[in-house]
Amino acid sequence: MNSKISGLSKILLILSSILLFITMFTPIWKIELDAPQYPEGLKIKIYADKIGGDLQIVNGLNHYIGMKKLNPHDFIEFTILIYIIGFFGAFSIAAAIFARKKIVYVLFTMFVLFGILSMIDFWWWEYNYGHNLDPNAAIIVPGMAYQPPLIGFKKLLNFGAYSIPDIGGWLMIASGMLMLIVVLNETKVLDKFRKNKKQTIAAAMVIFAVLTSCGSSDSQPITFNTDNCDYCKMTITDNRFACELVTTKGRAYKFDDLICMMGYKKENKEKVENARMFICDYLKPNSLAPAEQLSFVKSENLPSAMGGNTAAFTNKDSAKSYEFKTAGETITWSSINQ
Repeated sequence: MNSKISGLSKILLILSSILLFITMFTPIWKIELDAPQYPEGLKIKIYADKIGGDLQIVNGLNHYIGMKKLNPHDFIEFTILIYIIGFFGAFSIAAAIFARKKIVYVLFTMFVLFGILSMIDFWWWEYNYGHNLDPNAAIIVPGMAYQPPLIGFKKLLNFGAYSIPDIGGWLMIASGMLMLIVVLNETKVLDKFRKNKKQTIAAAMVIFAVLTSCGSSDSQPITFNTDNCDYCKMTITDNRFACELVTTKGRAYKFDDLICMMGYKKENKEKVENARMFICDYLKPNSLAPAEQLSFVKSENLPSAMGGNTAAFTNKDSAKSYEFKTAGETITWSSINQ
């Protein structure tokens, strides 16, 4: 158990410590807020010893809904976190110097426990601020809580909240991954991986997908006769033509007509870059499907809310049939999405 670690493991531990020391001076987490009245969005940057970003503006907004003011001095975490990260950085160097497997295993176990406890603490912090509201606040929505997501996207009234690791957070994850590689290397698990390259590649792809899928780009349900179009602001009522645009962060923008979605996309190129688009099947109302998988028919005899007059079909034969029935024309998604 106390045998020496390899030279490769020593190098990885040193790299791990360097990443942790950099983390002490970079934002670890960020919460982004966007709403119609803030087209550029608002950001909260969480460092090891402070909160940065648009803190004053967010505190001003939170006051109206009865949330407690975010004050770094109220959090003991900002007093001790930077020292904890520094401790793990120093511990990682010590593990490389003493080069004992037992020390490495203790380091990795402690770091994993620290990560788990940190996420639990962060969730509780968000829960506490999002639920313990001032009953005398200017804006009160019965039953409403304002807890941001631990990770990913969540709709809070007219704000979209997106929570994800920032530079420092990703560096800490990378540091933990380096420690994991050292443990796998010293327990000879990597030797088994080398003998099964295909399984190793597949496992690596799964891990990468999990780490990079913090936001969901899947379609989100549209509540008809309640949700408003994010472009023309009309209530979405016709479930045959409704569509939505989902950003890489998981923020969904909903529309009552294809022409509205394309207009919004054109006017907000940077905001919705690489977003996925979903459109209801004309014959399966409220059934959203990826736009690139659909066939389209444009006809004056297919009147839609804002005059786009373009229907989408998951079945090509159905599209051909409606092209004939409505004296319309078949058009491709590439011609629409120019």
